[in-house]
Amino acid sequence: MRIWVALAATSVLGLAVWAAQQQEPPPAKRPGTQQPKPTPTPAAQADEPTRITVDVTRVDMLFTVTDKKGRFVTDLTKDDFEVFEGKKPQTIQEFSAESDLPLRLAVLIDTSNSIRERFKFEQEAASEFLKSVVKQNQDKAMVVSFDTSPELRADLIDNTDKLDEAIRDLRPGGGTALYDAIYFACRDKLQQDQPRHKFRRAMVVLSDGEDNQSRYTRDQALEMAQKAEVVVYAISTNITRIDTDGDKILKYFTSETGGSSFFPFKVEDMAQDFSNIHNELRHQYNISYRPEPLLTDGLFHNIEMRVKGRKDFIVHARKGYYARKM
Repeated sequence: MRIWVALAATSVLGLAVWAAQQQEPPPAKRPGTQQPKPTPTPAAQADEPTRITVDVTRVDMLFTVTDKKGRFVTDLTKDDFEVFEGKKPQTIQEFSAESDLPLRLAVLIDTSNSIRERFKFEQEAASEFLKSVVKQNQDKAMVVSFDTSPELRADLIDNTDKLDEAIRDLRPGGGTALYDAIYFACRDKLQQDQPRHKFRRAMVVLSDGEDNQSRYTRDQALEMAQKAEVVVYAISTNITRIDTDGDKILKYFTSETGGSSFFPFKVEDMAQDFSNIHNELRHQYNISYRPEPLLTDGLFHNIEMRVKGRKDFIVHARKGYYARKM
């Protein structure tokens, strides 16, 4: 009798293991580092928003506060803030000033034909920016170029000489795949370091904002940035001072993620714009809270942050997150 019981138990265990193996998803494929090629989106789904979800038991909000003149406000405390999710007040569990939190930074440089005349100065400004912002043994930065497709030129490193070399080796030519570049940098690089609340994730896009080559849509790129909790900054290479569709796209990415966009009147102004981004990266706050109620509906949840009793203070933060879907 004992032998039959043992055989039966072994059979049940074997079936359970076999069933579990059938449900395991195949390992994810990663793009090559030199020429990442995002999987094409089927034509029937190209305009549909991608449902990127994240298991949310706490929400981390990285943000800055300025007055109406644009000056940073750096002496606020936890009790100065209030947070609302869907108009319901939330309890702030953790608070800190993030001026020295390690930075994970992606610099995305448009190398399409449209910026050829201004390219050399843009290279110099971007290189000087990385030299000033990246602290060795603490911060890491990467360089991604994009024309007809995104290409990783330098991985996340703290060696500013190698970052400088990667930028100076760039050559313009081809179309513009801005959305693919944002999607790749967020998915394959910036969201990898865990736990997320121990790093600040930011992206600087140097482009005219026009896209004519991407396989991913604008909203798919934005959702991936939101999933990776990346703050997007943008410097427009459009110096015609005519408000183009590209400028509107850059404003869209930055406003939705809590960053800032800059529109220089001449290429020489780009150095000051990079300096402004540097200052903003070093004057950030971070709060964490557990959503109440904790919903697992796979939907986007809006967040609003305020400084109590100070309508003259402006909070620059991302507008929400995607909840996990059960």
